[in-house]
Amino acid sequence: MSGRHDSDELQRVSAPRQLVLALDHAISYAREDFLEGPSNEKALALVERWPDWPSRLIALVGPEGSGKSHLAAIWAAASGARVVSAKRLGETDLPHALATGALVVEDLDAPDLDERALFHLINLAREEGADILFTSRVSPPSLPVCIRDLQSRLRMLPVVELEAPDDALLRMLLVKLAADRQLAVDAALVNFLANRIERSFAGAHRAVAELDEEALRRQRPVTRALAAELFRAT
Repeated sequence: MSGRHDSDELQRVSAPRQLVLALDHAISYAREDFLEGPSNEKALALVERWPDWPSRLIALVGPEGSGKSHLAAIWAAASGARVVSAKRLGETDLPHALATGALVVEDLDAPDLDERALFHLINLAREEGADILFTSRVSPPSLPVCIRDLQSRLRMLPVVELEAPDDALLRMLLVKLAADRQLAVDAALVNFLANRIERSFAGAHRAVAELDEEALRRQRPVTRALAAELFRAT
């Protein structure tokens, strides 16, 4: 009997780990699903006070996963703005993009930015009195552009920054990210993660994704015990 038990155990240990398919998870960009906190209150207030803006062109700046795209989507829904990626400005019909009088330009810090297209867009928006909301991970005045007139335009661009989440917002974010993946989490697990992971929006996204993938791989529920194993906590 012991030989059979040893054979079964060896087979269990040596079996290849189950492959986990990378699945898209539905993310809601509705206003009611935006998580408010001290780190983003200024940015949210700016979006919601439109069209009473201090400038027609404004930039939202913050780290990965901080809610820039969510805020941009809220503003686009209110303003009728189209959305375009900054890296595709060179292949975009800019007058058509500005046809509604409002435009979101995502990821202004993307590599290989077409400076001439961006410069033309800014000038066109000024001529037509259109509003543009830029998103970026770095402040636009610090972008390494070569066109001097574009540098000067970017230096004049008002910037609203999204800051690192506080404890309460980090916990709310963990719950929301889990819900997006249809994971049931309890307070013990959320508190454990909040005290172990990198204290950032990106850190929360990575932690929940890793926990979900590991639970699928092991065919186990998402629990504090699994999180302790995954993050090697004592």
